Amino acid sequence: MALTPVVVALTASPLAARLADALGAPLHGRAGRVEAEVQFEDTLDHLRTLFAAGTPIVGICAAGILIRAVAPLLNDKRAEPPVIAVAEDGSAVVPLLGGHRGANALAGRIAEVLGVKAAVTTAGDLAWGFALDEPPEGWRLAEPERAGAAMAALLAGQGARLTGEAAEEARWLDGLPRGDGVEVACTMGPAIGAGLRFAPQRVTLGVGAARNCPPEELAFLVQAALREAGVMPEAIAAVGTLDLKADEGAVLALARDLGAPLRLFNAATLEAEAPRLANPSEVVFAEVGCHGVSEGAALALSGPEGALLVAKRKSANATCALALAPAPITELVGRPRGRLSVVGIGPGQAAWRTPEASRLVAEAEELVGYGLYIDLLGPLAAGKPRADFPLGGEEDRCRYALERAGEGRNVALVCSGDAGIYAMAALVFELLDRSENGVSDAARRAEVVVTPGISALQAAASRAGAPLGHDFCAVSLSDLLTPREDILRRLRAAAEGDFVMALYNPVSRTRRTLLAEARDILLKHRPADTPVLLASNLGRPQEQLTYRRLADLQVDEVDMLTVVLIGSSQSRIVQRGEGPRLYTPRGYARKVMA
Repeated sequence: MALTPVVVALTASPLAARLADALGAPLHGRAGRVEAEVQFEDTLDHLRTLFAAGTPIVGICAAGILIRAVAPLLNDKRAEPPVIAVAEDGSAVVPLLGGHRGANALAGRIAEVLGVKAAVTTAGDLAWGFALDEPPEGWRLAEPERAGAAMAALLAGQGARLTGEAAEEARWLDGLPRGDGVEVACTMGPAIGAGLRFAPQRVTLGVGAARNCPPEELAFLVQAALREAGVMPEAIAAVGTLDLKADEGAVLALARDLGAPLRLFNAATLEAEAPRLANPSEVVFAEVGCHGVSEGAALALSGPEGALLVAKRKSANATCALALAPAPITELVGRPRGRLSVVGIGPGQAAWRTPEASRLVAEAEELVGYGLYIDLLGPLAAGKPRADFPLGGEEDRCRYALERAGEGRNVALVCSGDAGIYAMAALVFELLDRSENGVSDAARRAEVVVTPGISALQAAASRAGAPLGHDFCAVSLSDLLTPREDILRRLRAAAEGDFVMALYNPVSRTRRTLLAEARDILLKHRPADTPVLLASNLGRPQEQLTYRRLADLQVDEVDMLTVVLIGSSQSRIVQRGEGPRLYTPRGYARKVMA
């Protein structure tokens, strides 16, 4: 399991606290019923939020509640998190989902705490006590697409024949019935024709690369080293390199293609490996502060008892080396490449937040943002370190998040709406691009991911009907960063072009005139009865939608939480039983008439 499970209780019970303590998990409880670290009002919504984020769920409740909650989100069994139902009296433990992603093992731990037997229904677990497609830490299944047929043959009565130099190490396979039906190869090397191949991850790969090294050059060099050693890629526990290469494209592509984690080392750590290097280099030392990058990284990853398997191999722009650890590696040294996820959470409600946004927040080690936006995450923010910044502290907020990611942390920068629309994503990249008053070199080497969210523009449009059915634009009326004359020029151009227009940041306590000027500019180019929608607090309990004629738009009924949608000359309001609906025709009627 990648994430710590959450224990969810709907009624007060000593069992909930007992399980949470035993699992080292937070307790989430129904408000007004359960004293818990995190309380919630809507059970189904809360469970869906956790599931969408990939959080393992231990529900002390009826299995049907869990099933109804997550059923709309079921899609890919290879990606869904564990969901386990525990009877309120502790008499039953049932893994419902994620059996091969840790649910069966977690259910076993819970059952042991409660002194009962887990109701595991997965065939492999019932037959052998484990799942063949979920090997323990330090082992990797090669060609997992072949696992289904092999497991079916074993379950049908064909015994397993263990082969390979690592067969004696694979004690976790002792429960398999023996025979000649299915070959199960336990080896670091190729095993052609084997039904199943499990690689002990004892090999570590160290690499170095000149700036802008072609990815194919590094990949070819590594492939040659693996062939020389007789090692298949699945035996690689990790790829290591100097921290200055954290953003080197060839290195990142290599780790991704190998499916191996990337670990970074500073020069001092790699220099500590100098006595074990086969090819120390004074040239490398003069350039980066250590006598060897690829050999040093491979040895550092392999541990003090590891040894070089393939000494440094070199091409025009890259180096690589392999080391061998005495046993499968289950804990990695070095640090990961930091990641900053710039996350758009939409207007705030969980139903409008994308699963990717929820997952990135759940995976983050810490959260950064305006305090209100972090609060809107509800259970996803519970228990996480957070750095709250006030409105107006946008640059400090982004700089802080980047620097934390530059230290190797997984950070989520939380934005309302869409992170790339009048939000923090642009400022993040501006700081990365600045030559002065930007961020440190370490921060520049961090990974940056931007995930979309529902913008105020989209939310308002969906509530109204279909006002964006034809060409539209968005203009911010804040002159804090944009010169006032530029704003007016854009308003005049959009008015002349007859765009549907979304006005962001329409007013503030001190800025009260631009909205009226925008109205007057638009009235020169479209009718006085052009429909206008004032949408505030979208997706929240205080949501309010108000329709006006363009000529009747008043500044005093608009605030900073309002987005103003102004129709084009063709926009229309149609009255429906559920209320007025605003739309902008695309011209289909004209096409039919033609």
